[in-house]
Amino acid sequence: MDDSSGIYDEDAVERWAPEPDKRPGRTAFQRDRARVLHSAALRRLAGKTQVVTPGTRSRHWDASPRTRLTHSLECAQVGRELGAALGCDPDLVETACLSHDLGHPPFGHNGEQALNEVAQDCGGFEGNAQSLRLLTRIEPKRFTVAPDSGEPVSVGLNLTRAALDAATKYPWPRGEHPTDPASPKFGVYEDDRPVFDWVRKTAPGRSTCFEAQVMDWSDDVAYSVHDLEDGLHAGHLDPNMLHAEPERADIFAVAVGRYVPHDTDPAELAAALDRLLDQEWWPHGYDGTAVAQARLKDATSQLIGRFCLAAEGATRQRYGSGRLTRYAAELVVPREARHECAVLKAVADRYVMQRPQQEALRADQRIVVAELAQALTARAPDGLDPQFRALYDDAPDDRTAKRVIVDQIASLTDASARSLHARLAGSPTGQRPG
Repeated sequence: MDDSSGIYDEDAVERWAPEPDKRPGRTAFQRDRARVLHSAALRRLAGKTQVVTPGTRSRHWDASPRTRLTHSLECAQVGRELGAALGCDPDLVETACLSHDLGHPPFGHNGEQALNEVAQDCGGFEGNAQSLRLLTRIEPKRFTVAPDSGEPVSVGLNLTRAALDAATKYPWPRGEHPTDPASPKFGVYEDDRPVFDWVRKTAPGRSTCFEAQVMDWSDDVAYSVHDLEDGLHAGHLDPNMLHAEPERADIFAVAVGRYVPHDTDPAELAAALDRLLDQEWWPHGYDGTAVAQARLKDATSQLIGRFCLAAEGATRQRYGSGRLTRYAAELVVPREARHECAVLKAVADRYVMQRPQQEALRADQRIVVAELAQALTARAPDGLDPQFRALYDDAPDDRTAKRVIVDQIASLTDASARSLHARLAGSPTGQRPG
């Protein structure tokens, strides 16, 4: 059974390696979703930083900071409902949302930047390109036979073409951004081009498919809202500061520097923040009591609904009431909603990520990644997991061997990266003195 709606064609549900369905009656996209949910890569996200490092203690007893796993689950819930409202297959969109962060290394975006420096001589590192590599190569689920050697070759989870395309936020190689060649964002490494080209066989140029656009907006919505929630829970943010002009200027500067085009008028961002502050459900204070927790949870629900309904309404206004899939439409997000979302990102950035102790922690994390890469390079195959040891032994050249080391580091959780660093780089605890 291919898909439940009949609107996805045979190309969309094709797999790189053909295989029969073990349980008749399931759709192709239900199988995709199940494979990602049962993957070890998804479980490992529980130990990878979202904003606050896993295991960090906070001011309030109930505050358990989000990890990459909880973020991915929340993104999947947002994306599934938004996609279904617009006519997408909900399992397809959920698969993309669950998959979108699988390639992220330990220590969040900080670890991604550090690993990119390590990988400069083998094609760089980018979390989205790593996600594609993991889905199509690294995560062991299906194997095929190499035609030249007869040896088994991993095809990863062997997801459908539509699922891989929906999980591809940046459908271009390194340095080939369609409007900004200097952008660090890309979605495929050079040695993964064969499967990438197969995924994109029917795609029009560098266009991102509709399901990937739904995933991308769901990602923005989930982390902007929930990072704000985590900041309040942990006591890093006093909502009253959002009314003070010096604080607001700092927030808008962060937003212009990272989350909106550089020519954005700060007055538009001020209007966006004021619209949110004027809502009757906005949490103007937080003391950790049950009433405050409930009010904050209601605010997160209101914000998610506000951002999703804005995109749904604007998209429907442009394209009508039919089912929107693949390359038949583009998600329309009103400028006002993007500004409100960007302001929330900037608030979390300013008050959580830019805390002085966070920069000291990030500096230590970068050292851990760099020293771990040096130690593995010097000692390999010692220190590599059996899966990566075998790949390292079979590597035909230094560039390929280096990529195996990068893959090994990217697969680690925050804790396992520190543990392996302690064992290989000689630090007794993996922690450096502050």
